[in-house]
Amino acid sequence: MGIGRGGRTVASGMTKVAGKYGVWRGYKGFTPQAAREIEELGFGALWLGGSPPADLSAAESLLESTESLIVGTSIVNIWTARADEVAESFHRIEQRFPGRFLLGIGAGHREADGADAIKPYDALVSYLDELDAAGVPKGGRALAALGPRVLELARDRTAGALPYLAPPEHTRIAHEIVGADALLVAEQKVVLDGDPDRARALARQMVPMYLGLVNYVSNLRRLGFTEEDLATPGSDRLIDVLALHGEPGRVAAGLAEHLSAGAGHVAIQVLNEDYLAALRTLATVLPLAR
Repeated sequence: MGIGRGGRTVASGMTKVAGKYGVWRGYKGFTPQAAREIEELGFGALWLGGSPPADLSAAESLLESTESLIVGTSIVNIWTARADEVAESFHRIEQRFPGRFLLGIGAGHREADGADAIKPYDALVSYLDELDAAGVPKGGRALAALGPRVLELARDRTAGALPYLAPPEHTRIAHEIVGADALLVAEQKVVLDGDPDRARALARQMVPMYLGLVNYVSNLRRLGFTEEDLATPGSDRLIDVLALHGEPGRVAAGLAEHLSAGAGHVAIQVLNEDYLAALRTLATVLPLAR
């Protein structure tokens, strides 16, 4: 399921327009020039992490600088961005760039955001209700989802799901829950480096920050990772699936596992310092639409 002009839901539309691979990065990390190059390389979407604010100006500027890229938020944090303000921004962007913006929302992390007054699931439902009231269409939004209950909510109330920090095994489970007609975008971290020790060391500069967050740890436990795996800084077994590493062909094969597991699109988060150089290399081995 995807997005058409005016926010109408179109079967398989977004995954076809966006292609199979996009690029995930904190919303402050993209520049218009980089966005243009990423589009020219053949990647189909930019995914903006780091809880972009409600005005969504970062998404708008990237849309202005590109021709056909989909830009999605991954995700707007419901604890820090008011639904009415986000809805107003959505409509502004949709009017200017019809069918090219996907509003990804999620409950973030209560540990970090201090949101203790309401359960995350209930907060998500209320936020979606507000988006409904403000005219943001189901096909124009997606939901950060890991566990079965929130995956079902993503299926029922949005275009689909945006899992984060999850291996292909989770993608298979998510696909079974959301179904073949829903959007499923799997985020995957990668390190282009043939030296395993060096690659794992780079991955451990980021992955351990998530091992203190309940939603990620609970999901990884459900997938069979042990307390030893999940203890900071993470076992080699854990690091190897959460941050694919190796030569370009090996990384490309690992990314394709998400597609085989049922994802319609993979959001690639490059951990190498020169992420554009790594994307240029990956573009030579991935089936991109140039």
